[in-house]
Amino acid sequence: MQDTVSEIIKDTTPLFTNDTIVFGVLMIALGVIFYTSSKESGFWSSFYKIVPALFMAYFLPALLTTFGVISPEWTSVSDTGEITENSSSLYYVSSRYLLPAALVLMTLSIDLKAVFNLGPKALIMFITGTLGIVIGGPVAVLLVGTFSPETVGGVGADAVWRGLSTLAGSWIGGGANQTAMLEIYGYNQALYGGMVFVDIVIANIWMAIILIGIGKASKIDKWLGADTSAIESLKEKVSAYSLAVKRNPSLTDLMILGAIAFGTVGIAHLGAGWLSGLFDNFVNGFEPGITRNIFTFLSSSFFWMITITTIIGVLLSYTKLRTYEGAGASKFGSVFIYILVASIGMKMDLTLIFDNLGLIVVGAVWMIIHAGLLILVAKMIKAPYFFLAVGSQANVGGAASAPIVASAFHPSLATVGVLLAVFGYAIGTVGAILCTVLMQLAATA
Repeated sequence: MQDTVSEIIKDTTPLFTNDTIVFGVLMIALGVIFYTSSKESGFWSSFYKIVPALFMAYFLPALLTTFGVISPEWTSVSDTGEITENSSSLYYVSSRYLLPAALVLMTLSIDLKAVFNLGPKALIMFITGTLGIVIGGPVAVLLVGTFSPETVGGVGADAVWRGLSTLAGSWIGGGANQTAMLEIYGYNQALYGGMVFVDIVIANIWMAIILIGIGKASKIDKWLGADTSAIESLKEKVSAYSLAVKRNPSLTDLMILGAIAFGTVGIAHLGAGWLSGLFDNFVNGFEPGITRNIFTFLSSSFFWMITITTIIGVLLSYTKLRTYEGAGASKFGSVFIYILVASIGMKMDLTLIFDNLGLIVVGAVWMIIHAGLLILVAKMIKAPYFFLAVGSQANVGGAASAPIVASAFHPSLATVGVLLAVFGYAIGTVGAILCTVLMQLAATA
């Protein structure tokens, strides 16, 4: 029997399975990208005018995964037929250790008053992105249901709208909200992997499109008729400050930067562990039901880790430690962000897009509606592409992706992405419930 099972289950072991080797491969890829993007003439100069380096940092690892060189997770089948499920820890390490380190280093020189002076358009675009997800779900179910009713059908725990509720939770809030929706609507957990797959594919393709757009931000802003003066003013202010305090960093400077970055990581993890446990008891104090699940994000250690890191970074920006921007704080933060981008790209196997085309179509239609509404509102209120991109990623990508996109415009803007993403956690479950009610009605229709 075991031989029969091992014949059915395919061995998907990549060429490199050791995380140390895989990390080395990703770093070499990043080094090649930065070396080629630094060329001021020739083919590479023309290439990077069209394709941003940040996109390549995401896409190249995706290609390596697609061709079986590396993989985020794989199944190995031994000669004796023993089946083992394996996974890489690189994304976990990047998101839990390097992301908070990057956030505090990038926030050191932030001018919070100048961030608030950016105006309400960032929040408007974030809310628009949320509405795009809430409306997009039921519209996608209706549209796909007209030509493929079996794709959005199912009854009881197998009903597709129940599974799509987890996508709504993920695309408005994050992982904690996604889990809450799984509990609220009781989707068949044996089928849940298919929804996670759609989440990864569609969210990553959309992030890739946004990254490409960053390279054409000035043209997009011109088409939108956007006023980018407040953003440019903030960037110039931070750049001027960085230039004023710039110095050749000594070993002491570098060690202090390491202390600030990873000391904050330690404090954030300590506080997150305590607060998530505390609020876990608070959440479980409610009777099982919607009220309990609305507050589930408060028991997420990742939510508290990002929140604590941001608070520490903002507080340090009011101290003399902000002068360490001159020693390269935001540059080191950018290094960590690029490593995180590469680890996210590694999760994308492009061949899997064809494995479940029905649900992929639902997700694609859903995301097109989300994007279309953002573009429409941005055009109406003349919002810069920065607000569109970050407003979308604060919903769809959450706290891991929003600061990546924001910092691609300028390291000083990473905080904007974080603040919006944290807000997404807070409204994620409520928004997802509204979306699911509409999807249920659409599926029934």
